[in-house]
Amino acid sequence: MRSKMVGRGVLLDIARWKGVDWLEDGYGITSSDLNDCAKAQGVEVRKGDFVIVRTGHQERCLSQGSWVGYAGGDSPGLAFETAYWIREKDIAAICADTWGCEVRPNETTEAYQPWHWVVIPAIGISMGEIFYVKELAEDCARDKVYEFFFVAPPLHLPGGAGSPVNPQAIK
Repeated sequence: MRSKMVGRGVLLDIARWKGVDWLEDGYGITSSDLNDCAKAQGVEVRKGDFVIVRTGHQERCLSQGSWVGYAGGDSPGLAFETAYWIREKDIAAICADTWGCEVRPNETTEAYQPWHWVVIPAIGISMGEIFYVKELAEDCARDKVYEFFFVAPPLHLPGGAGSPVNPQAIK
């Protein structure tokens, strides 16, 4: 059976909510951040949603004209404790504009990318990385509507654990 990556999308624009162009490397976005941002934006995260988190990390790289450290380096991202939030909300997927969704450096030295170890195999969540969301964030800020129709069908790769997608947010 092929994945059906289609449903309600919700943008949580953490950087804009915090009043910055981008979050600093190493900033761990908490469950409280996610809840408070959603409340401030007037949007409710519901079961089955595709949640997209904007940190501004890609925009920083573009404005500085350098991608040094973007792939594999330090970045803002989801704190380990957000695994509980993801399970509690029972969302379909979590996506971000960073290369790995979770905060770097990792919050522990005992495992590399420990958040991945929990959210993928234990919770079964799909995740999207390296999403360019600048125009979506600007549109949402302009009309104050942070929900949309989301489509991101993966390639059919039998036995594969990941796939490139071409995500679309339709408002």
